[in-house]
Amino acid sequence: MEQRILSAENNYRQLDDYLTSHGFKTVMLVCDSSIRFLKLDEYFRQAEERLGIRIVRFSDFQPNPLYESVVKGVEIFNREGCQGIIAVGGGSGMDVAKCIKLYHNMDPNENYLKQEIVENDVPFLAVPTTAGTGSEATRFAVIYYEGVKQSVNHLSCIPDTVLFDPSTLRTLPLYQKKSTMMDALSHSIEAFWSINSTEESRQYSRIAIKLVLDNMCGYLKNEEAANRKMLEAAHIAGKAINLAQTTAGHAMSYKLASIGHIAHGHSTILVNEKLLPWMVNHTDRCIDPRGREYLEDIFLQLAHALGKSSPLKACEYLSEIVKKLEFSRPEASEEEIEVMVHSVNLIRLKNNPIALDEESIRKLYHEIVIKR
Repeated sequence: MEQRILSAENNYRQLDDYLTSHGFKTVMLVCDSSIRFLKLDEYFRQAEERLGIRIVRFSDFQPNPLYESVVKGVEIFNREGCQGIIAVGGGSGMDVAKCIKLYHNMDPNENYLKQEIVENDVPFLAVPTTAGTGSEATRFAVIYYEGVKQSVNHLSCIPDTVLFDPSTLRTLPLYQKKSTMMDALSHSIEAFWSINSTEESRQYSRIAIKLVLDNMCGYLKNEEAANRKMLEAAHIAGKAINLAQTTAGHAMSYKLASIGHIAHGHSTILVNEKLLPWMVNHTDRCIDPRGREYLEDIFLQLAHALGKSSPLKACEYLSEIVKKLEFSRPEASEEEIEVMVHSVNLIRLKNNPIALDEESIRKLYHEIVIKR
């Protein structure tokens, strides 16, 4: 599916056209409380008076959203007669909106997670407010049911339209801007070496990597043009992982972020900084069915995408980026390292081109953290 990309220029004229062209009477807006800091907040407050479109806001969810929140959202969507969905936010808001879209036409008397998803054509517009997750470009969503993470995966939940609004990035704290940018870079890198990679996914990765590196300085200075380019970078990186999926870099990052009290993107780049050189030096453990020589060429292509002549120089460059962004290394005890080792998602490890055993993961964590 080719997504339509809208611009925020001219006071959201293209958004006006999108809403009126669909003939909406009522639309659900999925957003968290941070929308009050955005220009879009006032836009949606005036939508009924200006455009004759009723906006039903749904904000009853939290980070790491619960299944129960999605159920409430579905109930409200159907009760209010909503004809479309708009999601404004980061990963959590996007995930909730995706699931509401998927579940709204299913049996409310049965657990949605146990039912077969039936594709639907409810219009779905996404407005990412961070340049990192790329969730607006993927078929994946995560919610929690009875404390257990549930991965939802269906093409029907990909938004048909995306609005890039650089002004949404202006109020982000600098640390969050840095970490979300590194999430986009990690998506691009992991999609490049994933065993599921294709020439299409690698081309998306190349474009996203170049956009991140070319616009990093301007984005961190909050320049509007660079903010727009970073939104594009995260989106294209999302297209890459939508095809290739993430690998050990993400599998190892989640518990590290939790134990180290650091942001997700911070965690992923710390892992990938150490994972890439380890993999370059262990191509004899290649499990990509296309073979060791193929994988060695992939590492060379990745180096070139990063603007470097060899995989070794690319490894050094990742370390330079971590240092430039002043990302600290979290402390962890031996017991916490063991918790991290045993937390790694084996499914994501299967996407990794180099086989990782428990001892290898343990050694990598010892390189990533400062031993407490």
